[in-house]
Amino acid sequence: MDRAEKDPSTLPRRIGWFTAACVLVSNVVGTGIFTTTGFMARDLGHPGLILFIWLMGGLIALAGALAYSELGTALPVAGGEYLYLHRAYGPFIGFLSGWTSFTVGFSAAIAAGAMSVAAYVNQLLPLDGDRGPLSTIIALALLWSITAFHLAGIEAGGFLQRTLTLLNMGAIIALIAAGLLVGKGDWAHLSLSEARTAPSIGLSIVSLIFALYAYSGWNAAVYLAGEVTEPARTIPRALIGGTLFVTLLYLALNGFYFYALPVTDLATPPLLPVADKVAVASLGVDAARFVTMILCLSITGAMSAMVWAGPRVYYAMAKDKLIPAYFCRTSGAQRTPVYAIFLQSLWASVLILSGSFEQLLIYSGTVLMIFSALAVGALLVLRRKEPDLPRPYRTPLYPFVPVFFILMSIVIIWNVVSERPLESGMGLATVLAGTPLYLIWQRFGDTRNF
Repeated sequence: MDRAEKDPSTLPRRIGWFTAACVLVSNVVGTGIFTTTGFMARDLGHPGLILFIWLMGGLIALAGALAYSELGTALPVAGGEYLYLHRAYGPFIGFLSGWTSFTVGFSAAIAAGAMSVAAYVNQLLPLDGDRGPLSTIIALALLWSITAFHLAGIEAGGFLQRTLTLLNMGAIIALIAAGLLVGKGDWAHLSLSEARTAPSIGLSIVSLIFALYAYSGWNAAVYLAGEVTEPARTIPRALIGGTLFVTLLYLALNGFYFYALPVTDLATPPLLPVADKVAVASLGVDAARFVTMILCLSITGAMSAMVWAGPRVYYAMAKDKLIPAYFCRTSGAQRTPVYAIFLQSLWASVLILSGSFEQLLIYSGTVLMIFSALAVGALLVLRRKEPDLPRPYRTPLYPFVPVFFILMSIVIIWNVVSERPLESGMGLATVLAGTPLYLIWQRFGDTRNF
C-alpha cells in the first residue's frame, strides 16, 4: 500500500508530461500575445527590435523554467512557489506568497478571464453589454462549469485541459497558416520601420514588461508536482518543452503580424486589438470573428489551468498548518482537493460580482514578479542550505541562469516602481494585508483537522 492509500490528504500521481505541458501552455497563452504588439510597435517602431524583445521574454521565461525544473524535481510535491519560499525563507514569506496567489495571482486572474470571455461573447452575439447582468451570469456559468470538471477529478480536469489546449493551438496555427498561404501580406514589411530616433532603454524595458506579461504562467506545471508521474522526468519536460513551444509560437505569431501589416499600421490606434487588425487586413472582415473565438478559447484554457493549479497552493499551505487543515482534505476516489478548489472559485465569484478584480490585477504584476524572483533565488539558497537534498535535475549553467533571471527581474521591478509608484505601492499593500492574518492564525489558529 503506497502513501496515497494510507493518507487521505495525499494527492495521487496520475498526471503525465503532456497534460502538465498543456496546463503550462494554456496558462501562458492568454490575451497578451493578441494585444501587446501594438504598444511595442508604437514605442519601438522596428519589427526586428520587437521580435528581439519577444525572444528576450522567452529566454527570461526559459531561465525561470530551468531553475524551477531543479526546484520541482528536488521537491516534487504540491505548492509551487509557496513551497520553495517556505523552504528557503521560512513560513512567513511562504504564507505571503500563498496569500498573494489566492487574492490576486489566481482568483483575480480567473475572475478577469471569465468577464473577458463574457465580453467577447457579447461581441459575437450582442446581448446586454459588457457589464450587464447577463454578462455576469455568463462569467459565473463559465467559471463553475470549469470548476465542476476539476472537482470531478484529474481525469475529467485533464481531459478538459488537453481539449482546450489542442483546440486553441490548432486554431492559432490555422490562423497563421491561412494568413501566410492565402492571405494578403508582404515579407518586405519586416525591413520597414518608423522614421524616428532609436527608442530609449526605458521604452525597451516597458516593452519587455509587456512581453513578460504575455509569458506569465510559464511556471504553472510545478503547482502539480505532487501529482505528476515520474517527476524527475515529467517536470523538466513540461516546463522546458512548454516554454520553448510558447516562445516559438509567439515569434511565429509576431512574424505573421509583420507579414500582414507594416509596423506603422500596427502602431496606429486602436493599439489593443492588434490580432483583429492583422486578421482583417490579411483575410478579410469575417476573420475578426475567428480571432475573437480564439481569444475565448485562449482565456478559457488559461482559466482552466488556474482553477486546477491554484488550489494546490492552498492545499500545501493547509498541509503545513498555515491555514485551516480543512483545505488539504481530499474527496472521492480521485482524491481531489475539493475544498481548496471550491474556496478559490467562491472568491473568484465574489470578485466577478464586485468587479474589484480589475484593480487588483493592475496592482498585482509587480508583486508576482517579486515572488518569482524570490523563488528562483530559493534555488541559490537551497543549494547552500540543503546541499544533500536529492536533485534529479540540475539547472544548466548554474549559477548564471538563476542570476540572469533575478537580475532581469530586478531591472524590470525597479523600472515599474519608478514609473508607477502608486500601483506598485498598492501591490505591496495587498501582500502586506496578509500579515495580520498570518499573525492571528499563528496565535489563535486551531491546527487540528476540522
